[in-house]
Order: sequence, then structure tokens, then C-alpha cells
Amino acid sequence: MSVLHTFRQVWQGSRARSGHALNLPDRLTPPPGHGDFLLRPIREGDQSAWNAVRWRNRDWLAPWESGDPRHGPGMTYAQWMQELERARQEGTSAVFLMEFHQSIVGQISLGAIRYGSMCTAVAGYWVDQDWIGHGFAPLALAMVANWVFKDRSGPHLHRLEVAILPENQRSLRVVQKLGMEPEGLRRSYMYVNGQWRDHLTFAWISDQFDPDLLARL
Repeated sequence: MSVLHTFRQVWQGSRARSGHALNLPDRLTPPPGHGDFLLRPIREGDQSAWNAVRWRNRDWLAPWESGDPRHGPGMTYAQWMQELERARQEGTSAVFLMEFHQSIVGQISLGAIRYGSMCTAVAGYWVDQDWIGHGFAPLALAMVANWVFKDRSGPHLHRLEVAILPENQRSLRVVQKLGMEPEGLRRSYMYVNGQWRDHLTFAWISDQFDPDLLARL
């Protein structure tokens, strides 16, 4: 993803029923020393605050915005919540808000979750421009990976992937800071900002992820 999801891309392409409903935690918290930062599932009641953050960041996020190449109808926030709940029941995607001092400072999403012989997912994220440089993106990605791979309530997947536009230097620094393994270029991987774009891909495998990374960040 260009590490940014629209309503549609959070769940599109992941709708085949898996039979593995996701048990989302009320919140995910980092080890002590990270202040009042947490991740929690997005809710219907977040509409006003979420819209305000996205509107304020519309120009900042536009270059990385994934879209629908068929230009289908958009979704309302309420429709998005319904689709997210359906996807949660099917075990195919989840969206967490990044919160700092009880304010939304970003979002991290899991999509394209597959079970069976693959046990894989793709992560995407964005951070409010006003909070860039505070380390929220790498911390959130490590927290989600820990939940995906290690947490008792998580989906216990084998692989977590991130795909990044080659010019997105900030996101490249995130995966480099975390030590995610580069896997090369995927041509025309995703429709972003009106065109099909190549992406650089990075991944963690479950037995290569070190939970102590959270304490070291």
C-alpha cells in the first residue's frame, strides 16, 4: 500500500470467508516509557474526530492515497464501519487508531489476511503531519506485529508484509528502523493517486520477529 488505506482498500480483495473471526483487543499498549500512546480499534463514535484529522491532512496524505481503478461509488463512514465489522467477523482485516493523550494521531490497518497454507497479512499506516517525527509509526507497526504473531488474542499469522512507494522516504525509514527484510520491487502493485504504481516490499516472518523490539524503540 503506499502505507495508506482508504475506506475501500481496507477490506477490498479480502472478502472470502475464512471462519477465523478476529478478537480485537480493547487496546494495545507499549512497554513503559512510551508515554500515553496506545492503539485501539476504530469505532462508530470516532467519526467526527477521524474526519477532522483526515481533512486536516488531506494534502499531506494525497500522494499516498490508494484508490479504486474502476472508480466505483465511495462509502460513508457508517458503511465503512459495517464493512469493517463484516471483515472482522470473516477475519480478513482490522483497523486500529493511534492515540496519544486521547487524541487521534494516526491509523494502522491490517488487510488481505489469509489463513490456511499462507497465514499472512498486509499492514498499512499513516500519521498526522503534526506528529511526524515522534516515532509513532514504527512503534505502532511493532505493536501490531507483536499482536499478530505473539499475543494470545491475535490471529497467530506466519508473515506480515508492508509495501511502500519507492519515493516515500519516511515510510522506508520506518521499516529500516524496525529491521524488516526487503523483498524487492513489485511492479504495478497498487492503484495509488490515480495510477498503477510499483512498490517496494518488506516483511517479517513470525519466528524472526523479536518482541523485545518494542522495549528498544
